[in-house]
Amino acid sequence: MQLEPEEIKAVITRLKRANGHLASVIRMLEEGADCEAALLQLAAVNKAISRGGYALVSTGLQKCLAEGGPESVDAKKLEKVFLALA
Repeated sequence: MQLEPEEIKAVITRLKRANGHLASVIRMLEEGADCEAALLQLAAVNKAISRGGYALVSTGLQKCLAEGGPESVDAKKLEKVFLALA
């Protein structure tokens, strides 16, 4: 399913924020920051990316249901997408 940029604007914003946060973690490591602090920040980046993925799935599913109804949902494909995020 193709989603328009305006439909996923919030997802894009979330992922851009996570990208900036990841750059900060890399900078921390390059500057010799405490390993525990860097790991905590890396965990936050990981969670933000995961939430972005789930938000993308949710947006796609909502569009699919709105346009084609419940019959338009491919359960196997949806399961595959969710498992890819796990």
